[in-house]
Amino acid sequence: MKNKRLENLFVEDYYLSVKIEEISGRYITNKDLELVQQKLGDKFRIDKIGNSVKGESISLIRLGSGKIKILAWSQMHGNEGTTTKAVFDLLNAYDLADDNTQLSEIFQKCTLYIIPVLSPDGARAYTRVNANQVDLNRDMQDLSQPESKLLMEQYKKIQPDFCLNLHDQRTIFSAGEKPEPATLSFLTPSMDKARTIDVYRKKSMAVIAGIAQDLSAELPGRIGRYGDAFNINCAGDTFQNLSTPTILFEAGHHPGDYEREVTRKFIFKALISCIYQISNDPDAGLYQEYFKIPENRKLFNDVVIRNAKIKGEDSEVAIQFKEILKKGRVDFIPEIVEMNKKISNFAHREIDAEGKEIQLANSSEFGENVIVDKIIINNTELRVKYE
Repeated sequence: MKNKRLENLFVEDYYLSVKIEEISGRYITNKDLELVQQKLGDKFRIDKIGNSVKGESISLIRLGSGKIKILAWSQMHGNEGTTTKAVFDLLNAYDLADDNTQLSEIFQKCTLYIIPVLSPDGARAYTRVNANQVDLNRDMQDLSQPESKLLMEQYKKIQPDFCLNLHDQRTIFSAGEKPEPATLSFLTPSMDKARTIDVYRKKSMAVIAGIAQDLSAELPGRIGRYGDAFNINCAGDTFQNLSTPTILFEAGHHPGDYEREVTRKFIFKALISCIYQISNDPDAGLYQEYFKIPENRKLFNDVVIRNAKIKGEDSEVAIQFKEILKKGRVDFIPEIVEMNKKISNFAHREIDAEGKEIQLANSSEFGENVIVDKIIINNTELRVKYE
């Protein structure tokens, strides 16, 4: 890893000692934030900064005492809670840290301001949009929504030296052209249509490169970066345009980890790496290392059935899980998204039919948008749905 001083903070036993076990899964709301607030000590300053469309509280948590100011926010999209879980773990780590630990030293150099659930209505409904059906990450110029206004108000009030925009990404992304899922992805947004690389972008690029180097041994080939097409309506582009180095975090898929508990751990480590580098004045001269990170591609399906026959015809079937909120948990519903003689995409799970006829267990016909809980291959029933 690049930053050797962080090694003790990256060991498995340390993470397990600070992980808040009471909070898990994909459905994260203000209720979880309330639990964290009750659990943590008095090292934090927690302020209510406003309300959502439906009147839910939006809070700002402050930790650290250093001169370098970092503003972070998660769940700008309500159904993207993995980074919020990692933020909770970071808060717990800080709460448990002794004054002489490496983590305490980091926060003597910087102050972190976190809005952990920016869209509490979207979080409760498990939707990308807020209660007015607006994508907050496309509202940073119009500022038509109370949640967007609050973020901009805090940005102007805090005047941060760095911004961290924390999100989840879909399971469809690979890290480059290889059959490796993008477990983590990053981006330093553009500041203008020309995608100018100024000193502020160089700083955030250098930090991202450092994060990738710190995690490369644990996530070989599974760290990607997004394209940097400019959209001033997005939060990252807006703040980068205002000359604030900004980093987009995207929590993605790790094999078998649909609840994103493994990814949560890596986001936790990425946050520590990021904050450590920012607190030690990142060297913008290292920005070119950023471009060695492979760009994301949409090359994965959740399940692909290979080498099958349907009504005697050669066929392969691509299936994607739809995320549906059901009784306080996220249910993963398998839906056919493509049927063809050959499916070119990679798969998180492959089912080899070995040239045999396949049928749906519920006697439905195969077709796009059809739900597939179970299939029958050679009179043997096989479950497709993730549980």
